[in-house]
Amino acid sequence: MTIIDEAKEIIEGDREKTYGNPGINLRRIADQWSCYLNQKHEVSIMLSEEDVCWMMVLLKMARQMHSHKSDNLVDAIGYVALIDKVGNRGAV
Repeated sequence: MTIIDEAKEIIEGDREKTYGNPGINLRRIADQWSCYLNQKHEVSIMLSEEDVCWMMVLLKMARQMHSHKSDNLVDAIGYVALIDKVGNRGAV
């Protein structure tokens, strides 16, 4: 199984059963992060579901720079795939 297959299996399988609809979950994360940035740094910003995905990809990149693990790559691919799955359509 390739890392692409693993990522697809994760975002289309148990992950959704565990955490719910990815669009709704990413929207909630975006709202929480926006609120934090607004309160902590007094900046008015509304992050999107896509922003959350890209920032999670950056987190996985930073971890991969420290320690090479296939989990980082699988998750990064999964977040990019979620951008396409969720898009700017909101919850799917």
